[in-house]
Amino acid sequence: MAKKREKQQAPNTIARNKRARFNYFIEERLEAGLELQGWEVKSLRAGKAQLTESYVTLRDGEAWLLGAHITPLPTASDHVQPDPTRTRKLLLHRQQIDRLTGHVERRGYTLVALELYWKKARAKLAIGLAKGKKQQDKRATEKDRDWERTKSRLLKRHGRE
Repeated sequence: MAKKREKQQAPNTIARNKRARFNYFIEERLEAGLELQGWEVKSLRAGKAQLTESYVTLRDGEAWLLGAHITPLPTASDHVQPDPTRTRKLLLHRQQIDRLTGHVERRGYTLVALELYWKKARAKLAIGLAKGKKQQDKRATEKDRDWERTKSRLLKRHGRE
């Protein structure tokens, strides 16, 4: 008899970058581990992270997260000087880094931090391979969203009558 499949639980989200979907077309999504210090893990468990202005850069064959803000807890130890916006190394496979480097350098893509979450007691970062939106694209997206909202209201009201 086959084993029962375990249900996939939704990842426990720590922080989400909502501006990324507004400013970019996300073409591909990857998952990366983070190299963190002890005080950062405690702060993440308390939910003290912010990804709004963060992005990913590739240097010397390694991926780095820049601009992510992890607020240190007031109970952090005295002998460690926490830097909330320090550059953090991302843990990716060599093939993934090489492929991303090709997309970024040759095709004009950018790497954006989308979401920070827990997966099996490890902090993971969702990275988006993205192309920038122009102003008219942003207006079209907003117009479509408004139409969907109006349409659902109309259908809901029509269903009651």
